[in-house]
Amino acid sequence: MLHHRPSRRHQLRLLLATGALALLGACSTLDQGHAPQLARPASWVVLPFANHTETPLAGQRAEAIAQSLLAAQGVGPVRRAPGTSQQDTLFNAGDAQRAEDALAWAREQQLRYALAGSVEEWRYKVGVDGEPAAGVTLQILDVATGETLWSGSGGQSGWSREALSAVAQKLIRKLLQSGLAGSR
Repeated sequence: MLHHRPSRRHQLRLLLATGALALLGACSTLDQGHAPQLARPASWVVLPFANHTETPLAGQRAEAIAQSLLAAQGVGPVRRAPGTSQQDTLFNAGDAQRAEDALAWAREQQLRYALAGSVEEWRYKVGVDGEPAAGVTLQILDVATGETLWSGSGGQSGWSREALSAVAQKLIRKLLQSGLAGSR
């Protein structure tokens, strides 16, 4: 009986593929609650995101990505809450008050759901490779009651030649897909 022994080339490919999968798995972390039952065609608002980073306007960048991705998920109309001055958002002044004002505005508009969020990391890591890294927390709120229906948090890093916005987009997409999984 002849035994076929894998070639060194085959073993190397298998080792590289296993290593690549392990690396990809280590690039992101997600923690989220169970997806709520949401009415799919309901109206939505994206509230101002808090910026807990040293990167100016990171919250606004994440908001824009989230609004686009939320609309792409096929929910009802998605609006963005009226903003405050660029100066306020640049220096993170009054995040809690901005969110409360935006939620009050959404109630006046009789919108159904709100997407709130915060940005914990939005930067290129220091070092030779300068890898992009993003950290975001999202919440889906019932506008009428202010109740948090779902929340999720995650962090993701990318490769040195990848754009920070692309890494953030992947992360926000994963979080939104999880939060909207129970939509009907």
